[in-house]
Amino acid sequence: MKIKKGFRLRTVCGENIIVAEGIENIDFSHIISMNESSAFLWQKIQDTNFDANTLTQLLLEEYEVDEATAHKDAEALIAKWQKIGIIEN
Repeated sequence: MKIKKGFRLRTVCGENIIVAEGIENIDFSHIISMNESSAFLWQKIQDTNFDANTLTQLLLEEYEVDEATAHKDAEALIAKWQKIGIIEN
């Protein structure tokens, strides 16, 4: 998987949000807010291919979490990102 072209992480008023750049991605019906860990992962996977194992490893390196929890969270995050259309295969 990879991040779709035209989506960038920005910090606005202290909040991490995903913004669409380019006319083909503009949909103002959603504001995509990221918590600290999802913003961390987004920054780490810019311009790379990734999967749940990639995100799991990044979580294990950055946070004090067990592998099973990290993997479950990584899979859930990928599913959410796919549902809202900001990543692609």
